[in-house]
Amino acid sequence: MVSTGTARYEPLNIPEAYRSKWELSLPGPWSDAYGAHLTFVASEDFRQTATVGPSLPFDLSKDSLRRTALDARKAFVSTLDDGHKAILERKLAEHLTSLCAHSSVVAGYAPMGSEISPMLAMEEARAVGRIVAFPAFSDPAKPFRFLAGDPAEPGPFGFLQPKRRAPTVEPDLIFVPLIAVDAKGTRLGRGKGHYDRALGRLKKTGAKLIGVGWSMQRLETIIPTDPWDIPLHGFASPDGVEEFS
Repeated sequence: MVSTGTARYEPLNIPEAYRSKWELSLPGPWSDAYGAHLTFVASEDFRQTATVGPSLPFDLSKDSLRRTALDARKAFVSTLDDGHKAILERKLAEHLTSLCAHSSVVAGYAPMGSEISPMLAMEEARAVGRIVAFPAFSDPAKPFRFLAGDPAEPGPFGFLQPKRRAPTVEPDLIFVPLIAVDAKGTRLGRGKGHYDRALGRLKKTGAKLIGVGWSMQRLETIIPTDPWDIPLHGFASPDGVEEFS
């Protein structure tokens, strides 16, 4: 078992009848030789873990890892009924809300597809007087800004954003969506670089960057990095908050 911060990552000992398991081999000629390299397990009591096989004797590309992790996330979410999903998102909101205590402007995101939703925490942050903000594009070719207000209108790339007349704000706490994250805080996103371009400056001014996802999105394998990657300060899931050194 590894325990960092308040998050716990441990192999689950659950009866076979209650176990849902995906073993996804990475594409390429090594698949048959090395078997399944990413195994995601969900238990009936709603704890999830991500376990990764032994170190692999090849360079794992971001694109391959992205496809594999995204497929696994979709498969995991497809097993959740509405009630189970609501329980997990309520647990996430409890952890995210605790992070808002020392912030004045909290930025979140409108979930897409199989992403976990931070919207309960955003509503609670607003209820206790915090300014809430979401990313918004005025030009798809330029970095997005954070605008105060609810994600109420369609933006580029398929997500909702605040109305363009909403005021621009500088968040000091940012909840960041992701496909996967490793122990160094390296975030695997959709590969477009939108968040990296927007977060670099805000991190330098003191904003705290917290990745948000299902617990099984936390990988033990190290994600390859590029010079423009912006490491996260922590990762929040229904299991808790893990801070990275």
